[in-house]
Amino acid sequence: MNNNPSNTKNSDTFTLTMPSDTEVVVSRLFDASPEKLWNVMNDPALISKWWGPHATSTKVDKMDVRVGGKWRYLVSDERGVEAAFNGEYKEIKPPHKVVFTFEFEPIAGHISTQTVTLEKQGDKTLLTAHLAFANKMDRDGMVGAGMESGNRETWDRLEELSAK
Repeated sequence: MNNNPSNTKNSDTFTLTMPSDTEVVVSRLFDASPEKLWNVMNDPALISKWWGPHATSTKVDKMDVRVGGKWRYLVSDERGVEAAFNGEYKEIKPPHKVVFTFEFEPIAGHISTQTVTLEKQGDKTLLTAHLAFANKMDRDGMVGAGMESGNRETWDRLEELSAK
């Protein structure tokens, strides 16, 4: 993947861009309504069915979808090694926008803010995630840790579940 702050077209429906040294924008067109995507993305019972790559399993430890509410997911890899992700909801406007913090607990203190929007486009929805990092090192660390492939797989799984 190109780490320059330039546009990188990855497929017909998935795009990753780095508009600045502290930002990443990922988008994908989904074959579902904003309401359907919103419901799947914000239902604790469904998170384990789509969050994370196929080789992982996810358990919801906490998911209080309200401003000031906390979320925490436990993710296990194929060897059973577990790591947690957590954050806090900052803004919620169903079914079109959610803003939350994101932290990978094994590397605590590197917190990004993610703004996710769901925009209706005909009978489809454009999901855009704007990630804001404290600095270039944090952004590059996230990108270098497999963010692109992880998002692709995760959103493939979200697409499959949303189609049901």
